[in-house]
Amino acid sequence: MSRIGKLPVQIPAGVDVNINGCDVKVKGPKGQLERSFVGVTFTLGDGAVTVVPNSQSRTDRAFWGLGRSLLDNMVTGVSVGFSRDLEINGVGYRATVKGKAVEFSLGYSHPIEFPMPDGIKIEVDKQTLIKVSGISKEAVGQTAAQIRALRPPEPYKGKGVKYAGEHIRRKVGKAAK
Repeated sequence: MSRIGKLPVQIPAGVDVNINGCDVKVKGPKGQLERSFVGVTFTLGDGAVTVVPNSQSRTDRAFWGLGRSLLDNMVTGVSVGFSRDLEINGVGYRATVKGKAVEFSLGYSHPIEFPMPDGIKIEVDKQTLIKVSGISKEAVGQTAAQIRALRPPEPYKGKGVKYAGEHIRRKVGKAAK
């Protein structure tokens, strides 16, 4: 039995959930999200949605907890939203917002233009702090990972783009004679 799947998803005030078979639409003050689910059935009660697997097969039980977590993330996203913070470390490394794109100077011979995906807001603070925010947890995490992949932190000096609070394991360089 899924420990996560059997918990009901609480629906806060101002959030509307529409269930049509395996399609779920969630609408809230920050926007609207929709998704199709497989292997689970949703029942809307008073102020909560419960998730039940379609059968006791291994695949349907595997989608039980996943379906509940995805629905909870949708409800949280349209009511509160998600954000991910990144830090840029290194001499001359910086970022600036230019219209619908972010321009990074990360030690390469050319600046890197990163276009903002739809539904994602990127803010740059002090040229070295980046905040990625949006209503979809998946899209926020994917965008933050793509920005980090532009110049991952290296282990000797720690230069590069890293998540806020991420610990970089440092290596000792060459010993001088």
